Amino acid sequence: MNCADRAEALFYEGYNCAQSVFGAIAEDVGMDRETALRLSSSFGGGMGRLREVCGACSAIFMGAGLLWGYSTPEEGEIKSGHYELVRRLAGEFKRENGSIICRELLGEGAEIGGTPEKRTEEYYAGRPCVHCIRSAAEIFEKILAEKNGSGK
Repeated sequence: MNCADRAEALFYEGYNCAQSVFGAIAEDVGMDRETALRLSSSFGGGMGRLREVCGACSAIFMGAGLLWGYSTPEEGEIKSGHYELVRRLAGEFKRENGSIICRELLGEGAEIGGTPEKRTEEYYAGRPCVHCIRSAAEIFEKILAEKNGSGK
């Protein structure tokens, strides 16, 4: 099962978009699944249903940070390169999905706050989330392969 398939399966199990992608890449970034699911739980619904940056997109940013991020303030060149990578990830996600903003991806009726909807067939059919989740996972997998030298 590839990363996109794992992410989609997690979404259909009931995890939010960020958890689905970050849970799918947890092993790749050296994190156990439970920690990955807890860490990414706040980013669903565009950050706690604020409908801001898509959780699937946020998840690949977190993964990039764990693998290629910086940890000290004086790492100027590394910081600059990392931010360039984040912009690349965001650009690829936007090219494939039209936006990185949850409310724009969901369109009319994207409710801010409130209780998450029950997961039904209608819920899944009426949302672009599965496509966004798969897209984010594929983008991350592509960058991972490039960085590891296999270039897929």
